[in-house]
Amino acid sequence: MLLKFTKMHGLGNDFIVVDAVSRKVFFNQKQIQRLSDRNFGIGFDQLLMVEPPTNPDMDFRYRIYNADGSEVEHCGNGARCFAKFVLDRELTNKHIINVETKGGQIQLRVVDGGLVTVDMGVPSFDPAALPFSAEPAEGLYHLEAGGKEHFITPVSVGNPHAVLRVDELRDEEVATMGALIECHERFPQKVNVGFMQVLNEQEINLRVYERGAGETQACGTGACAAVVAGIKQGWLGAKVTAHLRGGDLHIEWQGEGHPILMTGPAEKVFEGQIYL
Repeated sequence: MLLKFTKMHGLGNDFIVVDAVSRKVFFNQKQIQRLSDRNFGIGFDQLLMVEPPTNPDMDFRYRIYNADGSEVEHCGNGARCFAKFVLDRELTNKHIINVETKGGQIQLRVVDGGLVTVDMGVPSFDPAALPFSAEPAEGLYHLEAGGKEHFITPVSVGNPHAVLRVDELRDEEVATMGALIECHERFPQKVNVGFMQVLNEQEINLRVYERGAGETQACGTGACAAVVAGIKQGWLGAKVTAHLRGGDLHIEWQGEGHPILMTGPAEKVFEGQIYL
């Protein structure tokens, strides 16, 4: 089968996006792994599928596959690329787009300057939502990994995250601890791991080790998780700029019961086709 695709990125977190509305497309795990290979395939962090909705109140269904072929619930950077893709391909003329995902329903708003604001929904700090093996608590949770004791904030933003506050962002710590915590036995479905350095109440530096993909240049859900974790712990204000390796995301959260709003860019790199 000849596959047509669009290569896109959100702050360096890169994707191929496939139109499965105009034509039915199916992938198996080995095909996704081959396509994601940066030497022998196209190369990407995630594969995004644009599908017809199963819910008549939604405009599209949005499916996300990691480079290892696993399907995941949510991807914030991918959601912004999704919005740009469906407008560019004239699959819709709406600038407010309602989308169903494995992690729930989201709303995408294309705003001035080509930026996209994503309503990421209401976060959950209930350990069972991730899931995370622990009793609900108000403060930080203790987690032992790599012979060290860590203090984390577990949070679900449609997918599971463990947020650690650190004084410095070190390559070795992100790579080593990220891999250990991702697969920790207390996270039976694995977890995305965020390393957050708080600069002030309005700014953080952030690196994210993503479940099934490793560290990426930027992680939209990771930025949302880090900011809401920082607000919950009293370290951050309601509007925060997250500085990631690929660029900046702007996150707003007004507190318990309110949705997270994430604003950032989405860029098309090229269009192509490849035989599966």
